[in-house]
Amino acid sequence: MTLNETIARLRAGHLMVRDAQEWDELSMDLGRAYRSNDDELIEQLQPQFLQSWRTVTRYVLRDTFDAAGIAVTDPSHPWGIARLTANGTSCEPLLCHADEASTDRAEATHGGVQLLNFADAMTHYADCLTRLFDERDPANS
Repeated sequence: MTLNETIARLRAGHLMVRDAQEWDELSMDLGRAYRSNDDELIEQLQPQFLQSWRTVTRYVLRDTFDAAGIAVTDPSHPWGIARLTANGTSCEPLLCHADEASTDRAEATHGGVQLLNFADAMTHYADCLTRLFDERDPANS
């Protein structure tokens, strides 16, 4: 499977679960909850937000990643979608800007994390996949 096919299936898999507007609304709602320090809303939205991304990656796209030779494991970062590994190279697409990524919930609560919208999350995800395919075989991309 080529990089472009994998990215297309990745996008389609996520859009089968929610359209881009729904993904964006969930991200915006969670971001607002963090900015307003609404712990109750954070507790309601964060698991839904994270599990949605992680479930699609882990289960809906299982065959896609298997066909591409990519192993999917649990993320190490609290805002990570999954750890993707191919031929000893790993990457972890995040749901927030990498330069602002906080592993501390208190810091995130006080505005330390800016969550990505759907298009930006897909771009970051594609960048991760590109690194895996480049390490594997540049001719496959």
